[in-house]
Amino acid sequence: MVYQMKQRACFCVVILALLGARASVVSGPRESPDPPADGPDTAYRGGLVAPPLPKPRFTLTDTSGAPFDFWRRTEGHVTLLFFGYARCPDQCPLHVANIATSLKKMSAGLRQQVKFVFVTTDPARDTPKILRSWLDLFDERFIGLTGSEAAIEAAQKAAGAPPARKTAQGAEDYAVGHANFVLAYTKDNLAHLIYPGGVTQQDWAHDLPQLVKETWSKR
Repeated sequence: MVYQMKQRACFCVVILALLGARASVVSGPRESPDPPADGPDTAYRGGLVAPPLPKPRFTLTDTSGAPFDFWRRTEGHVTLLFFGYARCPDQCPLHVANIATSLKKMSAGLRQQVKFVFVTTDPARDTPKILRSWLDLFDERFIGLTGSEAAIEAAQKAAGAPPARKTAQGAEDYAVGHANFVLAYTKDNLAHLIYPGGVTQQDWAHDLPQLVKETWSKR
């Protein structure tokens, strides 16, 4: 797999850790072999994945307590998948806030074609009520999923993300180390792009409308 990233060296470390020897990383801006006719600003701000990653099939539980079939319930939408936890002090709220702000700036017609799915990596503390309340701080339409630790680990592996790991912080507290990137599946059920830490709200605002309209037929 080749991942091309626009001026974000930290992405290289994340993806190499994720895919090991199978991955190579090319620094510098993404270059499309057949640039779209409407100009270079159509280049995506995320990391281009080649070949793209298939949308995983897993079922977890949403914040209402109902089963949520990820592949089936996101069919026909641009789907942003992120693994994190509500007590995360930095990257989780930053990713979620940037996406929420960008979506609110889109037209209703485009916004309805995007689903954001947040899978907790801390099911012991992220009860459905806590997870729902936390996501509602950003956008009430965001989907929160939980399940057993085994089921969540299986979902991470199915998506190609490294399983989260707990790190002790004092006698009774812990942090959760998790993959710090958002997988973006377009309507073809493939993730052509990954968005690591450092992606800004402006980057999302640039990319999301394009992702809704993307067909990949000219790339």
